[in-house]
Amino acid sequence: MDRDGEAAHAPVMLEEMVMALGVDRNGLYVDATFGRGGHSRRLLAELSPSGRLLAIDRDADAYECARRLAETDSRVRARHGRFSSLRDYLAGDDGGAYAPSGVMFDVGMSSPQLDEAARGFSFSLPGPLDMRMDRRDALTAGAWLNDAKAEDLATVIRRYGEERHARRVARAIVAARPLGSTTDLADVVARAVPGRRSATASCARVFQAVRIHVNDELGELDRGLDAGFDALKAGGRLAVLTFHGLEHRLVRRRFRQWVEGSKLPRRLPVRDDPQPLARRLDAIGKGLRPSEAEIVRNPRARSALLQAVEKLRPAELATPAVSPRRSGAGA
Repeated sequence: MDRDGEAAHAPVMLEEMVMALGVDRNGLYVDATFGRGGHSRRLLAELSPSGRLLAIDRDADAYECARRLAETDSRVRARHGRFSSLRDYLAGDDGGAYAPSGVMFDVGMSSPQLDEAARGFSFSLPGPLDMRMDRRDALTAGAWLNDAKAEDLATVIRRYGEERHARRVARAIVAARPLGSTTDLADVVARAVPGRRSATASCARVFQAVRIHVNDELGELDRGLDAGFDALKAGGRLAVLTFHGLEHRLVRRRFRQWVEGSKLPRRLPVRDDPQPLARRLDAIGKGLRPSEAEIVRNPRARSALLQAVEKLRPAELATPAVSPRRSGAGA
């Protein structure tokens, strides 16, 4: 494996992502989840010497990879932080903000993260119960698992892991505390869930739930989508790769709001015409899946979903008509 980990991480839907961005060769682009830079390097191959790329990642190893790329390519700037803060990274010296032509998110776990036992993300590798995307954060998986109430554990495991044995697993965790390693947690889940196949699937769901909670992944994605779309220039594109149902649905709902326009609650005494802010791309529609050939080459791609929207230009934005409802007073 090379020192950046590229050989261990095959970027998912590489050509489809670049296609979704509709690349302007002289444009500014944001890779909000740099990882090992597969998507960024493919995008840079399309950009002219005047094009620019802002590479962001909250993972220190991924940031280091981006920083080394920036040392060899003057078009690249690297930032270590959360993608929800991308507007801060786009700020100019004059107090204004640069508007990118495209923003891409690949919110799946990278292979180097999963395959490094010391990170604690995998239930199949012995390691510490860490699971932090950014190791500058205070809360580790172990600290939370060993302190949380059983009902809080069950809520997280059910909500973020969609695990039907959430209560049983939560009670087993409390009874087995303190937990010190990924092996401890995997063993507790395996004993709490009947059946070997069920136990393996439950381990995957529990580890996913704990990881999402510790890193506030869905909250970060929600804020990141808003930040990315708001930052886009008119006609710019936002493309997002997600890898499980919770992420798929969050992105789908947000894109639907932008494409169909937000609607006022029915209880309010006004009637509104929804104001669309974006359009879907014909080539992608409501979502694109990886090809069968890619799944064969890279089984970790099987759950991927690519969704993308284009921000409408001012001339395409209609002025919404808002009128009061008729009242009994005959106003």
